[in-house]
Amino acid sequence: MERKILIRTNCGELSEENIESQVTLYGWVARRRDHGGVIFVDLRDRSGIAQVVFNPEVSPGAYDVADQLRSEWVIKVHGTVLKRPEGSENPSMRTGTVEVMVEDVEVLNSSLTPPFYITDDVSADEGLRLKYRYLDLRRPVMQENLLLRHRVVKYIRDFLSDRGFLEVETPILIKSTPEGARDFLVPSRLQKGSFYALPQSPQQLKQLLMVAGVEKYFQIARCFRDEDLRADRQPEFTQLDLEMSFVEQEDILSLTEELYTGMVQAVAPHKKLQTPFQRLTYDEAMGCYGSDKPDLRFGLEMTDITDLARETEFRVFLNTAAQGGIIKGMVVPGLAEQTGSDMRRLEETAKGFGAAGMSHIRLRGDGPLEGLGEESALLSPGLRMPVEWTRGVAERMGANRGDLVLLMAGQPRRVNQWLDAMRNHLGQSLELADPDTLAFAFVTGFPLFEWDGDANRWDSSHHPFTAPAPGKEGLLDSEELGGIESQAYDLVCNGSELASGSIRIHRRELQEKVFRALGHKPEDVEERFGHILEAFEYGAPPHGGIAPGIDRFVAILTGAESIRDVIAFPKTQSGSDLLFGAPASVDATQLRDLALRLAEYPIHFHEGEDPMPRRPGAST
Repeated sequence: MERKILIRTNCGELSEENIESQVTLYGWVARRRDHGGVIFVDLRDRSGIAQVVFNPEVSPGAYDVADQLRSEWVIKVHGTVLKRPEGSENPSMRTGTVEVMVEDVEVLNSSLTPPFYITDDVSADEGLRLKYRYLDLRRPVMQENLLLRHRVVKYIRDFLSDRGFLEVETPILIKSTPEGARDFLVPSRLQKGSFYALPQSPQQLKQLLMVAGVEKYFQIARCFRDEDLRADRQPEFTQLDLEMSFVEQEDILSLTEELYTGMVQAVAPHKKLQTPFQRLTYDEAMGCYGSDKPDLRFGLEMTDITDLARETEFRVFLNTAAQGGIIKGMVVPGLAEQTGSDMRRLEETAKGFGAAGMSHIRLRGDGPLEGLGEESALLSPGLRMPVEWTRGVAERMGANRGDLVLLMAGQPRRVNQWLDAMRNHLGQSLELADPDTLAFAFVTGFPLFEWDGDANRWDSSHHPFTAPAPGKEGLLDSEELGGIESQAYDLVCNGSELASGSIRIHRRELQEKVFRALGHKPEDVEERFGHILEAFEYGAPPHGGIAPGIDRFVAILTGAESIRDVIAFPKTQSGSDLLFGAPASVDATQLRDLALRLAEYPIHFHEGEDPMPRRPGAST
């Protein structure tokens, strides 16, 4: 048989179609095994792994080189693709039915012994993996994450380009404006004493593009926020930034649903997608799930029973209701037979989430609620209630015999937080959520403002450029700010907020009213936002948009516990870059050039350097 000549191929793309072909492969030594005088090497590149064989009877020179190979050495091999001997196939590998009999090998580079094994089941500490991120990224699962991320971004670009959107880059160095989180500041060398800020989002810039007549804009935007970190938050992150002119809320929601539906089918067709996306108002989400980003893959909806609690003599319930609090709970089907020790552990879990306590009712036995007696309705210690009241609570909450009822009491925000945490805990521990299901929902009708008790002032629920709901503008001059609904909306999926957006304010007078309601002084408004207020006076069109997070969505698709696993070079929980050692101190000369000095933290100076950089002309 005449052998086909292949100049080069990828390790993971070999198949039985290549049998008897000559191939050239490049890659890293993932594993080396010496079996009775024949050496087997798993050769890895981005596409996958191929088994290459060194037989001294075929090529003594290649065999001698293979005898020296170690993990992570970079090599080039040339040989013939053969079918693996019967019984030696590996069905878990895409290339598991073929191997390459090596005729020639070249070592392109050797490697030190890696600090951890380059395998998907790596047990190394995450800090070590981040310090040697370039090694961690060689693991097949990390390569797959990067590939999936690429496909997501490519789909977005193609989808929006086909619908007439323009991709426009916006500046990274901008002016610091109050938009929620702290800004990262960049001092200016040419204008000493002045600072740029890294954008928390391109919010004002995309609105100015609407004023500029772009009409349909998008960008895969880098954003920066100096805030406390957690598993789904990084100091720098990537979002799809999208804005349109002459649209209403439904136009944006429909476009977003079409984008995500098509994207999931294209990049993750194995996922179960619930369509059409569910729509919830903010009040419905908070009432039923205690959260504005509920996981809708399972039930455990909540019910407010404050009115029923007022009918009791239970002091905790009565005092809570008298102080403006609520009594609220949820039904956990089939858990009535939990033991007393089980319930104590569950209450300790609730206290770990910050709750003062948790009451429960175990509706034991079978049959209708009418047959429920005191012997079958087991209540928390101290919760002594008539059986008629217990039946009334069960009926209100939709509970049946065999179910467990959990109740919490406190101020509304706190109770919702505690119950939300307990709901997610039970959903996970009872395995109620299908990991392959994507339950998207739009949450609409957010309040325009929320009260900041610590600062004793109103804040924007989303951001200050969000338009109030139609007919609510007149309330901006009243004392009823808490009752103003906004035209803001979120896209949520499996308990995560994926996107926020809104219809924007496009008239100067309305924007100034919102700034006044937020307590901004006119001179501060002019200093910080004068540019966009002036732009609104030059024919600004009605417009709106949405900004989905890329990192969070890819993390959901991959099942990653942290977005760090889908970002090439992430920061740690403390914001540190272990690979580069950032943040780090800087040379005193750099501080002097920027007219900066550090008042509290020590810096190291070279001999003869001025330890106190000063403004030109400043006194000692």
